[in-house]
Amino acid sequence: MGTLRNTRSLAEEQIHDVLRNERRRAVLTHLQRTIGSVSLRELSVSIAERESGESPPPTDLRESVYNSLHQTHLPKLDREGIVVYDRDRKTVTLDEFAREVDIYMEVVSPYGITWASFYRALATIGLIVLLSVELEFPVFARLDPILLITVMLLAVAVSTSYQLWNRRWFVLWALTD
Repeated sequence: MGTLRNTRSLAEEQIHDVLRNERRRAVLTHLQRTIGSVSLRELSVSIAERESGESPPPTDLRESVYNSLHQTHLPKLDREGIVVYDRDRKTVTLDEFAREVDIYMEVVSPYGITWASFYRALATIGLIVLLSVELEFPVFARLDPILLITVMLLAVAVSTSYQLWNRRWFVLWALTD
């Protein structure tokens, strides 16, 4: 058991220290996209593929990733209460403080913008188009406002579904509490 598991939360300094390393961020990203335990071998192959851009990754890189995860990164994440690393079985799962770290990792989506910025842009575009329809600007005058609102709400629903699917571990974990 890690020493910090008895406290209520991680300090911001601890979170930044954890996320300072690219391999630790890669571990958390991989675990967030899976449900349940992941083997150290699977994790090391995934991270090595990500680093090399090759599938399968070069053996020496995979072994280097495996060793650094086993000896350094996973024990640190385990001590902080972010993952549970079973050294005997060589398995890793997210732990209770992973949610706190998640907030810092979600600053930018894989597409380069935050989800908050995306939803703000979607709402702003919808408002501008709706106002253009209501003010009967030439191109927009023929659009039906109800159809437009339906399309915008559908876009929000699809985006939210996509976001929830990508963050399903977090949602499932919250439901089990």
